[in-house]
Amino acid sequence: MNSKQTDVRTTARKFVAATSREALRMVREALGADAIVLTHRAMAEGVEIVAMVEGEVQGVLKDTAPMPAKPAAIAAPVASVPVPVAAPVPAPAPAPADTVLTELHSMRGMIEEQLASVVWNDKQRRDPVRGRLLRTLLGAGFSAGLSKAMLEKMPTGQTYAEGMAYVRSELIRAVPVHEDEDALFAQGGVYALMGPTGVGKTTTTAKLAARCVMRFGADKLALVTTDSYRIGAYEQLRIYGQILNVPVYAVKDAADLHLVLQDLRDKHMVLIDTVGMSQRDRAVSEQIAMLGQSQRPVKRLLLLNATSHGDTLNEVVHAYRHGNELTGCIFTKVDEATHPGALIDTVIRHRLPVHYISSGQKVPENLMQADRAQLVDSVFQPRQHSPLFVPAESDLHEEPAGAGPSAQVVQAQGETDRLRLKYQNLIRAMAHDAQELATTASALAGAQIGFERSRALWRQAGDEGTGQKAVLHDLMVHARSEVAAGCETHVLALCGQVGLRSNEGGDAYECHGSLLLSDRTGLPLAAPNQWLSTAATRGMKDAARKPGARQVPWLRQQDFGHKPLVHLLTRLPGIEAMVQWQAAGQRWLARAPGSTAVIDVRTGAPDTLARMDFEFGEGRPVRFRGKAALRSEAHADVVLRFNAAAMAAGIGRDAMPALRCVATRVVDARTGNVLAQGHALTNIGADVSTQQLAQWQGWASDAEPCFRLLRDGVQMVGGIGELGDPDIMKRLLIAGQMTTTVWRLLQAEGDWADRTRALLGQLTGRPARNGRAMSGSALYAGVGKLFLLLEALGTESTAPTQAPRALEKLG
Repeated sequence: MNSKQTDVRTTARKFVAATSREALRMVREALGADAIVLTHRAMAEGVEIVAMVEGEVQGVLKDTAPMPAKPAAIAAPVASVPVPVAAPVPAPAPAPADTVLTELHSMRGMIEEQLASVVWNDKQRRDPVRGRLLRTLLGAGFSAGLSKAMLEKMPTGQTYAEGMAYVRSELIRAVPVHEDEDALFAQGGVYALMGPTGVGKTTTTAKLAARCVMRFGADKLALVTTDSYRIGAYEQLRIYGQILNVPVYAVKDAADLHLVLQDLRDKHMVLIDTVGMSQRDRAVSEQIAMLGQSQRPVKRLLLLNATSHGDTLNEVVHAYRHGNELTGCIFTKVDEATHPGALIDTVIRHRLPVHYISSGQKVPENLMQADRAQLVDSVFQPRQHSPLFVPAESDLHEEPAGAGPSAQVVQAQGETDRLRLKYQNLIRAMAHDAQELATTASALAGAQIGFERSRALWRQAGDEGTGQKAVLHDLMVHARSEVAAGCETHVLALCGQVGLRSNEGGDAYECHGSLLLSDRTGLPLAAPNQWLSTAATRGMKDAARKPGARQVPWLRQQDFGHKPLVHLLTRLPGIEAMVQWQAAGQRWLARAPGSTAVIDVRTGAPDTLARMDFEFGEGRPVRFRGKAALRSEAHADVVLRFNAAAMAAGIGRDAMPALRCVATRVVDARTGNVLAQGHALTNIGADVSTQQLAQWQGWASDAEPCFRLLRDGVQMVGGIGELGDPDIMKRLLIAGQMTTTVWRLLQAEGDWADRTRALLGQLTGRPARNGRAMSGSALYAGVGKLFLLLEALGTESTAPTQAPRALEKLG
């Protein structure tokens, strides 16, 4: 049966105007916002648009015979879009009438997009600045849609500078930013940092944790990781936790997370470092569900990589939002981005508040609070980009096949040959003294200064198969052995710190360590552990920065064969620590300034240590700065005066601990003038004599420079790397123990020690002259050269006869 045909064009209306905008306005006024535009073309009179009401199209379709699924329509240039005609076409099978309507709707969307382009191009012709601004926005990474929408409302006739000012103000107004960090920290809670792999979640977690520690202290923060996939992921976060003195927990599933968060309910803030997943991984929704099952609400912060393409960022937000609203986002790797506008474009479209900006590896300096104006201005900062896909002139000058090596290769080969020749000459120069070299190595091994242990640790520094835990275990075994042989009644633990800097970024750190000293000689026997802190928190009111705060609790858990431990401190601990240590039975002795305010128990009167009247005993002959002198000691019982620190710690006047003051005085043997006077406070009772306490304090002062020598040891084993370096703590532990050996060698007496120091000075090319003692740094460098030379010779210190044979092979 033949169907009735109706020409759609008979119900359409034509509109002609000078511009496209005017023609579209006439369409909307006559037919309404739902009118369907059928044709658009340029004419001599202006612009012609043919349109019709959608209801009329549906009426026409009712009287129209079924048509093929796809009516004939051919894409035409933007200026002239053809009309789809409902002409009779033989069809093997009927199609539903709504197919035509669907096609018309589809064509309407296409035509509207084309019209929008026509309108935009028309505006660009009339306002060239608008086109230049569009190119600027697109070049910065903004999407075409947002860029056009932003410039749509810009007044015409603007200069480029005025247009950029307009764009800047619009972006500052539109970008969502979380600006109240005080409120964020005051509120606290559990925050999960999420995002794809490689976005920088662990480093950002550490940066945010450092800001928390600086704000309210380490005891109110905990770190949690759900990353059980990456090798060393927990270890990396644990290193950050050690540096910040913050506990770190690893969880596997929702039940595990629930239990851990329950245990951490007293923590003001908990940061969760989640496993990185591609936005296309189905496990993303499982991870979000795991966090949502916790009874303690988990707020999710999405990390957005500034180096990602805009479409990728859009996918990431859609995937990680997953029906549950995100609390906000953090921009990462902003310092590496070439088109940072994509970040702002993404958060504007998704209304995702920006909390922080991460722009480097430094903790916590490279995590900044988001600022609208700075964020927008950073997008348009001038950059010196090298064209990646346009070869530079130097790229086109390739060396032909078969040509000789490049200048860089020749230079590298020359440097290698030079170094090889340098060491060969060194070995040949020492060939006549090879037996002395081997004998010296054997003497060092037999001197009981830990030389063999240090040499083995030096080898482990470059062994990737040896981790921090293994080194820590070996150091503790070695410490017990040294204590058993070198201590008689007590184990002296000197607590100290030293500033360090990373080799690459120059980041500042503070190393807190403990040296175990012999109670016979005062020489350091072992350095069983070290702790690293970021210097950014130095000076903050953090309990972890107080003297002995990290060393004392750790050492208390170690077994040193029932010999009591005495902590030697370079300065007074906090009153709260004194009370806690007293209750735990921890003994300590600390240097105290003469201005320390106390109450003399003998008189009950307030005083300072420097003004107290001590009864010194008989002086013993000593040498003080090259002069003959007499040294004597005295003691008195005192109580620290009640102050604001005690009040803040909740300690009453009656709870102030009674202490023993040990005063040491050195006078000129000839004139009796006082050359020096020092004071120390301790909670050790009368079972240890005043003279012995003074001796311990003197040993502590003598050994204190050993901490500064740690810097040389760190450089010798590879230096301090950037945060996140998995071997940073291992190298620090190794350097600590090696430093004890170098220090003992520096203090050793006897002919063998003099010959050894002279030989090490020759190895460094800086032998001591004019009878002056060798510096610790020079001696450290000599030990490093000796290690290298022994390895080159294949010589073990216990087998001196191997050295000459090795020299013959090399010579």
